[in-house]
Amino acid sequence: MRFMIIVKASADSEAGAMPDETLLDAMAKYHEDLAQAGVLLDGSGLQPSAKGWRIRYAGGKRTVIDGPFAETKELIAGYTLIQTRSREEALEWTRRFPAPHGDGEAEIEVRQMFELDDFTPSASIDRFRTMGIGEAGPR
Repeated sequence: MRFMIIVKASADSEAGAMPDETLLDAMAKYHEDLAQAGVLLDGSGLQPSAKGWRIRYAGGKRTVIDGPFAETKELIAGYTLIQTRSREEALEWTRRFPAPHGDGEAEIEVRQMFELDDFTPSASIDRFRTMGIGEAGPR
């Protein structure tokens, strides 16, 4: 089972402030523990939304909307992907996640990812399998 740990943005992360050394150290330790346990798949911080864009789909058209985006609390500052044997194991790992904004108020969101086996078999799903997309590796 794969899970994405989503770190919500803050005004500071949207302003481009880098985490302090204490937080970087805590994040490094946490990710080392994940790696040693064999559950870490990926993880990274994201640049502020001012450096990004969105694509809006409406009426068969695509419109590019450049950042920054207004609702900071709805934005993502970073993520970690883990693979565990169960929801309970993922919950235990996420309880250990370092406070992403130090002593300030923060929130992480955890979402289980779809696996290709969750979908009805089809030629399209086989194409994703061929690319190695959407499948958990051995655990």
